Formats: sequence, structure tokens, C-alpha cells
Amino acid sequence: MNKDSLRLFIILGALIVLLVLLLSFAGVTLLPVIIALVLAYILDPAVTTLEKRGMPRAGAVVLVFITIMAVLGLLGWFFVSSIAAEFRAVQVNLNDYVLRIYAAIPLQAKEYLGIETPELLSLRIRTAMEQLRGVSFDVYRETFVLVRKAFASTLGFVLGFLGYLITPVYLYYFLKDLPKMREGLISLVPVNWRERFSTGTTEVDDILSSFVRGQLLVCAILAVLYTIGLYLIGIDLALVIGTLSGILFIIPYVGTIVGIILSMAMAALKFHDLLHPLLCLGWFAVVQGLEGGIITPKVVGDKVGLHPVVTILAIILGGQLFGLLGMLLAIPVAAVLNVILRHIAGYYRGHAVFTGE
Repeated sequence: MNKDSLRLFIILGALIVLLVLLLSFAGVTLLPVIIALVLAYILDPAVTTLEKRGMPRAGAVVLVFITIMAVLGLLGWFFVSSIAAEFRAVQVNLNDYVLRIYAAIPLQAKEYLGIETPELLSLRIRTAMEQLRGVSFDVYRETFVLVRKAFASTLGFVLGFLGYLITPVYLYYFLKDLPKMREGLISLVPVNWRERFSTGTTEVDDILSSFVRGQLLVCAILAVLYTIGLYLIGIDLALVIGTLSGILFIIPYVGTIVGIILSMAMAALKFHDLLHPLLCLGWFAVVQGLEGGIITPKVVGDKVGLHPVVTILAIILGGQLFGLLGMLLAIPVAAVLNVILRHIAGYYRGHAVFTGE
């Protein structure tokens, strides 16, 4: 390696270190920018499709914005009204739930908790629900203080808050200029490496787009299937449990586990038998089979290319290292590392050290 190449690598290393330091010190402030980048990546295919049909890119971005806001508004109205109706139904059956919960609590626990009669347990539950319904101003104030501390200063808090408010502005410009950003990134790569870099980034883009956009669609399909099945079984809060299970499936297996636990508990409380919890378990097993055999292969495909054992280990390791965020990013990060390792292995197999030439 000559002196010019060494100097270039030193400069690049210094820039990477400075970028990491900047992200570590300004992570909260830059979070809206990162959110906007992720949303831009998800919505870019829709904008590109409209652009290919002759619409100016700026107009395509505005049309996608309007469509997304209208869909989110309709979904929000539907979910709020439906969930409110479900909670009203739960309140109607609350006395039956109380009696069944009371019968399942051991005598020693009843004495320790001070709920010697079903009426006392009902009073405790209703009081808790009233407290949850009427969250005091102190909770909001404490939350505000915690958020303010997270931004470290008044000015930082104000700038961070403004950053979240103008996230749609970031999103608009990212969507509008995403092709130029890609071209600019490729233009910085040395000419000798540019073709290999372009091939690798294209493969990574295919994998990430298949996983991110495909996984979101899979979550939506599963939420609908879970909700329909639980509603037909007669489970209270079917929409809440089904939607929550579908959303949590963004982390593979987590949504299924949560949905099974919640639905079986609600079935046991309402019907007080073994049949309905088993029906819930059976329905989740059927949907999970459809997900693994039909839905995910058709929607996501096999581009991610991770073995199920690798997937589980990646989720566990990501959760241990970085918590919930690590679990969310575990699969796409593992898929990108898989691509990088494949390219390194291909380079190694073509090297003289491996071939013996």
C-alpha cells in the first residue's frame, strides 16, 4: 500500500470515528431524521411507480403523503370506535370475570391482598380502571420532566421537539431527493471498487426492501386473520388482541406468543372451560402455519435467506445487547451481514491464498 492510499484510509477512518461520535452525542436529536429516512425507504417504491407513469417526483411525493394520511385517518377512526365498543362490552361482563378470577385465587393470597369477598375484588378492579381512565396531571408532568432530561437542556428539548414536528418536512425532501442521494453515495466510492459496491448495495437493497415492506404487509395480514378468528370464537377484545399480535409480529414469534397468552386468558375468563382456550391455541397454530407456508413465502420471498435458528439467535442477541430496538433490527442487520460475509467468502475463494496459485 503506497502513502497516498494509506493517507486516504486514515482520513476515511477519522471521518467514520467522527460520525460515530456525532451520532452518540446527538442521537436523540437525530432520531426524527432517522425515522424520516426509514419512512422514505418504505414509501419510495410508490413514489417511483408514480414517477415512471409520468408524474413529477414532487407531485408523486405529495400524492403519496395525502393517500397515507387519509388511510391512517380512516384506520384511526375505525380502531378507536371499535376498541371503545369492545371495552364497553368487557365492562358489561366485568362481574363474571371478577367471579372467575376470584375463584382461581388461593385463599392465602385473598387474605394477603385484602379481597376476602368478590365485592372487594370488584371494587379494587373498578378503582384501578378509574385510575387508568383518569390519569392525573402529575403523570404528564413527570413524563415531561423525563423527556426534558433526555434532551439534556431546555434548548436541546426545544430543538428536539421541533425536530419531531418537522419530521414530515425531512420525509418530503428525502423522498424527493432519494435517487440523487444514492448517486452521490456511489460517486464517492473509488472507481475500481464501484462496480462491486454497486452490486453489493443492490443485493442489500433487495433484501431489506423484501423484509421491511414485506414484513409490514405480513403483520397487517396476520392482524386481520387473528382478529377474525378470535371474533368468531367469541373472545372479548378480539380486535385489540389480534391487532397487537399482528403488530408485535414485526419481531418474529413475539406477536404469536403474546397473542396466544392473551387470547387463552380471555377465553378462560369468559367461558370457564377448556374448549375455547384450545380453539384460540388452534387458531394461532393454523395462522402460524399459513404464515410460514404461504403468506411469508409469497409476500417476502426467500431473499432474506436466514435459517430459523439464525433468526432466533439474532433476535435473542439483539435483545440482550440493545433491548427492544436490537430485537427490531436483529433480522435486517443479520441479513445485511449475511450478504457481506457471502461477498467476503467469494473474494477469498478467488484469492491466490485459497486457489494455491
